[in-house]
Amino acid sequence: MSTLTFLGAVGEVTGSRYLIEVDGDDDVIEPGESSASRRLLLECGMHQGAEEAERVNSAPFGSLAKTLDEVVISHGHLDHCGLLPKLVREGYRGPIHCTPGTKALLEITLADSAFIMAKDIEWENRWRHRAGKPLLEPLYDIDDVEMTLDLCQTQHFGQPVTLAGGVVLVYHDAGHILGSAIVELAIPSGGRTRRLVFSGDLGNPESALMKDPEIQRDADLVLMESTYGDRNHRPLKETIEEFAQVLAAAFEDGGNVLIPAFAIGRTQEILYHLSMLYHQGRLRQQRIFLDSPMAIRVTELYERRRSTLDPEDLHALNVAAHGDPEQYLPGLRLTRSVEESMAINRIRGGAIIIAGAGMCNGGRILHHFRYNLEHSSTRVVIVGFQAAGTNGRRLVDGANHLKVLGKDLKVRAHIHTIGGFSAHAGQTELVAWASAFRDRPRFYLVHGEPTAQLALQQILATTGIDAEIPAYQQRIEL
Repeated sequence: MSTLTFLGAVGEVTGSRYLIEVDGDDDVIEPGESSASRRLLLECGMHQGAEEAERVNSAPFGSLAKTLDEVVISHGHLDHCGLLPKLVREGYRGPIHCTPGTKALLEITLADSAFIMAKDIEWENRWRHRAGKPLLEPLYDIDDVEMTLDLCQTQHFGQPVTLAGGVVLVYHDAGHILGSAIVELAIPSGGRTRRLVFSGDLGNPESALMKDPEIQRDADLVLMESTYGDRNHRPLKETIEEFAQVLAAAFEDGGNVLIPAFAIGRTQEILYHLSMLYHQGRLRQQRIFLDSPMAIRVTELYERRRSTLDPEDLHALNVAAHGDPEQYLPGLRLTRSVEESMAINRIRGGAIIIAGAGMCNGGRILHHFRYNLEHSSTRVVIVGFQAAGTNGRRLVDGANHLKVLGKDLKVRAHIHTIGGFSAHAGQTELVAWASAFRDRPRFYLVHGEPTAQLALQQILATTGIDAEIPAYQQRIEL
């Protein structure tokens, strides 16, 4: 029998990783292959959040790196793909399957990750050298990233491709970010074919720019994300109204608006809504800064790949701007250099600053916190999920103080959590997606904190779906 082992995103949102071992049935092995078990890795994500994440990310892959036959990636967020270069650094040389949109994002995200790691290690090693302590090495470097990209093989939505051991892969649009996919794997097991469907991260149907997640009907086993399994997002119309009111209040108080940037997806959606508010005459701020080199590159990528985005949203944007891209958001300034970023901190009020990183554990947003967080006129707008242990989560949970860049700051700014901009499906959408499957496949809930998973498990039970919550390293037969 073929098996699946849960190696990540179990009881937490990040660190996605699942090992599939395909039994050696001679009837399904391609000519020239041995009948030994084939090994596929579904996702190779980075853990994010508390200090424990660093330890887990640093753990060697061991024999896994050299015994895998294929790797399949759902999309380009680091919690799903961020350890790919580490896997390659440790010896993996097989194909890495992804969609064309994901490959384009990997070229940005993995290089950015390597750059940040190099800078962090350089800073850390300075004091280690002075203290006579052993120096650290990054998880991977830019050479590992380039080798990883060379191994990527792109597959389009809806087009089957045969992998090692006779496994057939088909991608479907997940509607989460550019290139994001629902993964369907037809896996030989015990003389039969078992269909495994992994949701990846399911998109929020109300999100701008992305198409709706594709409904799936047939599966024997479903791995489903549960990030927002315990709650629904606020309706988009109410969300935009709340957002507009926060912006207006900040302008009246003479303060700046800080928006921690999730570079992929969320930033582009926020820019879309800012543009629509501008053309409705409701945006009073004249200076809007996108202060994240990575988010800038991703935004430019979205523009180049606009043919893959939601045509209705693009039509509305074009109508508002009279078809002129330069008029989408005239006050927008892209600050690529460190000097440009530093100059923003001289602005005491009236600006909107979208800066990396999304969970506030690094990046330029920390510098803007240092200059703005202690002012009661400041608004901090949280627009995405904040993992446990992150600065963003501390702010959401009502922290009175926050240590930023070695300085203890008193939080006087107004903190607003606007969940309706989430690129994830809410509880109702998750239940609807799960309920569309025929013949009640086995469900396993992944990518969620325990409270969210339990809530989703309970509500699914009311619809007749018996979903399990797996344990780390649990191994199941397909």
